[in-house]
Amino acid sequence: MSEQRLRGRGQAAEALAAEFLTRQGLAILQRNFRCRFGEIDLIARDGDAVVFVEVRMRGRGDFGGAAESITASKRGRLVKAAGFYLAGQRKTPRCRFDAVLVSGPEGRIEWIRDAFGA
Repeated sequence: MSEQRLRGRGQAAEALAAEFLTRQGLAILQRNFRCRFGEIDLIARDGDAVVFVEVRMRGRGDFGGAAESITASKRGRLVKAAGFYLAGQRKTPRCRFDAVLVSGPEGRIEWIRDAFGA
């Protein structure tokens, strides 16, 4: 699959995830936050907490599900990028790391709150 097509699917999955989280009462603060440590797909506010969201999409389960694709290395980059984001805040808020998994052609969504700790 071409890189452009993959990017388009990833953006579609992130849009689905943002819409889903908004319906759940979260406010999307930023999409595709990038820094030298990596990228955070979505940054949201859930009450007084800042939520760093990793969005994963899997069309098929042949090579494991979307949750299995968030490796220890990827989690480490997310934690570093989140620390960079938080360093720019006046006050360090409560925060957590969630995952939104989009799977199948119908775009089934699974939301894992507190997917991993930092």
